[in-house]
Amino acid sequence: MFNSKTKKEKDTYGIVGLGRFGYALAMELAASGADMLVLDGDEEKVREMRDYTENAFVVHSLDKKSLAETGIQNCDVAVVCIGEQMDTSILTTLHLVSLGIPKVIAKATSSEHGEILEKLGAEVVYPERDMAVRLAHRLETSKMLDFIQLGKKLNISKLVIPDNAVGKTVLSVDFRGRFGVNIIALENGGNLIETVDPGYVFQPGDVLFLTGSTEGMNRLTEWAEGD
Repeated sequence: MFNSKTKKEKDTYGIVGLGRFGYALAMELAASGADMLVLDGDEEKVREMRDYTENAFVVHSLDKKSLAETGIQNCDVAVVCIGEQMDTSILTTLHLVSLGIPKVIAKATSSEHGEILEKLGAEVVYPERDMAVRLAHRLETSKMLDFIQLGKKLNISKLVIPDNAVGKTVLSVDFRGRFGVNIIALENGGNLIETVDPGYVFQPGDVLFLTGSTEGMNRLTEWAEGD
């Protein structure tokens, strides 16, 4: 059983469900060094999570008694990450709230689903909708014209040159050194330059074709938006 009562320096987290959202959340919490408990019915997923927390349990039933046996009620925050199965999501949220967990967060897949979860006392998140909103905002504010994800670590982007790079050379901006992003081509006034000289001075309206990781692209976007 998970027991966090003797360790109150930082919040502890319980994650129910290791689908895409739950797994990504668990990995982010693990990377930040958070204490967490994870529950799922898939033995393979749980086994993988034991590399990141000793409190990873296979739970086939999410009734109140089974949840309490894991010690999840000792967490400061519990997150229900099983939005696709609405009935299970609602009942699990109800059980966690009734166990007295200070903060219960639940994933919702529709406004109706979210309304029910809120009435049960949970804080509701809409991962798919929120991701779409963030992406739309990022595309708009960063002048990104296109984005192709080739894999988890490689992307190709088409980006209007940020204002804070105009008038500077390729070498001085140093996209590769700063962000791990490479310029594979540049378009200016309808002319495509496939080999960009390090001494080239960026002009207003230049369009860059870039390759790099998602993390690198995000760092570049944040830098561009900081203008």
